[in-house]
Amino acid sequence: MSNQDHIDDSAAPLIEHLAELRRRLIWAAGSFIVAILAAFVVAEPILDFMLRPIEMVMRELGDPNPVMQYTAPQEYFFTLVRVSVVVGFGLSFPVIGYQLWRFVAPGLYRSEKRAFLPFLIASPVLFLIGASFAYLVVTPMAMRFFLGFADVASLLTAIVPLVADAPVDAVATAPAAPSEGISIVFQGKVNETLDIMLKLIIAFGLCFQLPVLLTLMGSAGLVSSKGLKGMRKYAIVLILMVAAIATPPDVMSQLILFFAVYPLYELSILLISRFEKKREAELRAEGLWDETDEENADT
Repeated sequence: MSNQDHIDDSAAPLIEHLAELRRRLIWAAGSFIVAILAAFVVAEPILDFMLRPIEMVMRELGDPNPVMQYTAPQEYFFTLVRVSVVVGFGLSFPVIGYQLWRFVAPGLYRSEKRAFLPFLIASPVLFLIGASFAYLVVTPMAMRFFLGFADVASLLTAIVPLVADAPVDAVATAPAAPSEGISIVFQGKVNETLDIMLKLIIAFGLCFQLPVLLTLMGSAGLVSSKGLKGMRKYAIVLILMVAAIATPPDVMSQLILFFAVYPLYELSILLISRFEKKREAELRAEGLWDETDEENADT
């Protein structure tokens, strides 16, 4: 083993390691709390931004004045708290990740640090890409699918007269209530709509971690590119099952998740293959490559 590839000196007894862990946890928890408080100050604009997809869909379907409601006095407050917690975690994740890295790094070889650091950077980037895809593409499509079953334009019949600042001409031009049957209109609750959006955002963000997870497993020798190629048909079934669980019960959003995640599976195979070729070249250059290694990699 070269002098450059050694574990950092760490002769500290257990009590010092626990003290170090305590200090790192305090910094991580403190940054999380500060980020939550900072996010709560602007929680209402953030909530408006998160509800923008359903607003646009309701306008497309004929409702010029979309309205959301809450039915309990504390409901809106705790909705803002939930928004603050989610946004606060996102804001504080760099600090949390850095504290975790500073605690784990002394126990890693320098080569392991160089190999692990790109994954630490790629993970939040891929999560952000997945979350953005869910917000910009999947959520509007899911909302359009669900709301498309009802005549959203008839929502004006129930809502326009209840809006205090609604213009007079809007009330005057509201469609008349049907003389027969029951009007079924959408009166969305803020917390329930937010639940759908958060589930989609978290589901897509986590599914976009697939290249990071598989490539880490490949670098640790737990999986191989040939093994993943042979598992393609099982991977397709598994991804479809995850899509059915993680997305609303409509085929379109499930297919969107599948066609977004499966290319990441193929990307993982490509990355692991490149890693294997690089490792083989290094071992051959050092005269340490054994043909049995190649046979084991092919199994």
